[in-house]
Amino acid sequence: MAKKSSRKVVKKKTIMQKCGGMDCGSGGGIYCLGFIGALVYHIANATGFWMGVVGILKAAVWPAFVVYELMKFLGM
Repeated sequence: MAKKSSRKVVKKKTIMQKCGGMDCGSGGGIYCLGFIGALVYHIANATGFWMGVVGILKAAVWPAFVVYELMKFLGM
């Protein structure tokens, strides 16, 4: 007679269950579109090479500034 394994079977949670029923992957696409738009804007308005480099950095961190200003506006 074969012994039965006493290990519990753990079901893998789907992404929807881990995120509380929300689709967690959609924010990356929106961020990517915003990043590309900000990148084009800052590079098009750059007056020199180093201003273009600064524009790339600005394009990468603009969401942090938006959230900060929004929270300041809402009084949080």
